[in-house]
Amino acid sequence: MTRGRVVLTGSTGFIGSAILRRLSAVGVPARVRAVCRTEPVGPHRVPGVEYARADLTEPASLRGLCEGAGVLVHAAPYVGRDQARCVAVNERGTAELVAEAQAAGVRRIVYVSTTAVYGPGPHRGAETGELTPAPISATSRTRLAAERSVTGAAGLVLRAGLVLGPGDRWVVPALRELAQRVPGRWDGGRALLSLIDVADLARLVAAAVTADAAPVGVYHAANPEPVRVGALLAALTRHRILPPAADDAEGLTWEACLHRLRSTPGQVSERQFALLAQDHHYHCDEIWQLLGCAPGPGPLARLGAAASWYRSQAGEGRS
Repeated sequence: MTRGRVVLTGSTGFIGSAILRRLSAVGVPARVRAVCRTEPVGPHRVPGVEYARADLTEPASLRGLCEGAGVLVHAAPYVGRDQARCVAVNERGTAELVAEAQAAGVRRIVYVSTTAVYGPGPHRGAETGELTPAPISATSRTRLAAERSVTGAAGLVLRAGLVLGPGDRWVVPALRELAQRVPGRWDGGRALLSLIDVADLARLVAAAVTADAAPVGVYHAANPEPVRVGALLAALTRHRILPPAADDAEGLTWEACLHRLRSTPGQVSERQFALLAQDHHYHCDEIWQLLGCAPGPGPLARLGAAASWYRSQAGEGRS
C-alpha cells in the first residue's frame, strides 16, 4: 500500500462516508485524514480517524491538507442547480485540491465521478473511451472538468453508475416519484442500467487505495451485470420501498410514458426520467479485474439491507 496518510474528501457525504467506513474496516483508520466542512460529533465520528475542516470553495482552507499523505481520495462533488457553486466546488475546487496534493508529493489520486458526464443516452455497453462525454447539466460539466484535473495529475477516475444504498437521495426517491406519475412498466421495463451499491463502490475505492499499484486514467465503476428496470422496480416493491402499482402488468410505450409524465407535474425532469428508464449501461469489468476486487452479488441483492433506511425516508418508519 502507498505510504503516508489517506486524505478523504466528502467524508460525511453519501459516498464518502461509505468509503470512510470501508477504510476503517480494512484497518487503516489511524492513517485517514477525513476532510469535511463540519466535523461530525458523537456516534457519527469514526474512532481513530483524524478529522480536518476544509471547504473546496476556500482555497486557503486546503493549504497543508495533504501534508504527509500518500493517497488522496476525492469524493466531495456539489450536485445541484447552482451553476456558480458547481464551478466553485467541482471545477476550481478540484483543481486547487489536486495542485495541493501534487505540491505535497501525494503519489496516488482517486476521484469518484459519474457516468452522467456522457450526457443523454441511450448508452449500451460502451467501453471506457468509446463514448465522447457530452454533459448537459452544470453538475456534469464541472465534474468532467474535475476529471481533467485528476487525469492531468496521473490519477484514477472512477465513473460510477447509479448508486444505491443508505444515503441515496436521488435514485430511489426519483423512482418513487416516477412510479406515482407514470404507473406501469416503462417501455416494458426492458431497459438496462449500470447500478452499484454504495458499499460495493466503497470496496472498490478502498481497493484502489490499498493496492500495491493502482491503474491510472478513467474507468467505469458499477456492477458488471446491468439490471433491467423492471427487475429493479419489482425488487423495490418486494422490499416495500415502492408501493405496488395498480396497473403493474401494463407495459407502456415510451410515448405513453412521456405523455403521463407531462400530465403530472413533479420534480423529476424528462431528461432524468430517460436516465432512469432507458438504456444506460456500460462495460464495467475492467477496473474490478485490475484491482483484484470481486464485484459482489449485485445491487438488487443488497437492497434488503438498505430497505429500512429507504422506507424511513419515505415516512413509513423502520420495521
